[in-house]
Amino acid sequence: MKHRLAALLLALGWSCALLPAFAADPLLERARLHFDPLPDHPPDRPANPVTPEKVRLGKTLFFDPRISRSQAVSCHTCHNLSLWGVDRQETSIGHAWQRGPRNAPTVLNAVFNLAQFWDGRARDLAEQAGVPIQSPLEMAASKAYVVQVLSSMPGYLRLFREAFPGEADPVTFRNATLAIEAFEATLLTPGAPFDRFLQGDPDALTPEQRKGLALFMDKGCAACHMSLNVGGNGYYQFGVADAPPAGVCPSTDPGREAVVETITCEFVFKAPSLRNVAMTPPYFHSGKVWDLHTAVAIMGSAQLGLRLAPGEVTLVTRFLESLTGRPPVVTLPELPPATDRTPPPAP
Repeated sequence: MKHRLAALLLALGWSCALLPAFAADPLLERARLHFDPLPDHPPDRPANPVTPEKVRLGKTLFFDPRISRSQAVSCHTCHNLSLWGVDRQETSIGHAWQRGPRNAPTVLNAVFNLAQFWDGRARDLAEQAGVPIQSPLEMAASKAYVVQVLSSMPGYLRLFREAFPGEADPVTFRNATLAIEAFEATLLTPGAPFDRFLQGDPDALTPEQRKGLALFMDKGCAACHMSLNVGGNGYYQFGVADAPPAGVCPSTDPGREAVVETITCEFVFKAPSLRNVAMTPPYFHSGKVWDLHTAVAIMGSAQLGLRLAPGEVTLVTRFLESLTGRPPVVTLPELPPATDRTPPPAP
């Protein structure tokens, strides 16, 4: 009754600070020490302001496969927005049907991660966007090829001029990645039950989800999966307490060690954001686990040294389901038509 009345007062426009004392929720107060609700707008980025013109260009590029060498692979291929920003593949299929080495993480809410890729080798989304375009395993296109393709279409010339006004020659590879970053920064999923809970509605979570949240904090999960994105803000060794099952953490993938070139970072990976995790299997950098219940059990043993009881795993899984927000509404762009100067696909 108390929780329902608190929710009613919030719906009527009362701020959390004005709610009467009986509306206090100890679990909510604890959760607010670890987490923040997801905003419905991208963060301020002085180095690359998000403008409507830049977002329009970035969305067009995100869906355009012609910036790949085969003209068959786009950003959307591996980050399908209809599939919550993933491709539901163990590892993604790229140029000439080659497989990448790691599972493609979701692009949704990625702007809030401290860095991009499982090993953090890209400092932001703009840098990240340029890597798969040039990767021989993914889109296999050179910077010069991308500029040649885009410069051949009057429709792109107009979009670049609008997105980067004042530049004498705005069609550059760097500007293309900045535009993609601006678009991806808008791909947010606010309004999850957990967000509504953090904003002061104690009844936004089911009884099972409340118990799962308490376990998530009590068992130590929130030590790595915290803050606004429920993860994505730190690097940790996979297998701190116990070795993961065979194949889940392949010995051939050194993790962040390849980026910082130190043995102390062997098998170290960025803790992924758990936002919408129930919607984005398979799990882990290897993509070897398809069941969220199994993934939770593995994390309990490998990272915390705990053999979670089946009931505890179920409760934590129910809490993770409360992290599913509202998917962004994205309309398909009309791609600029090619001309006789647009190069054909290459093998």
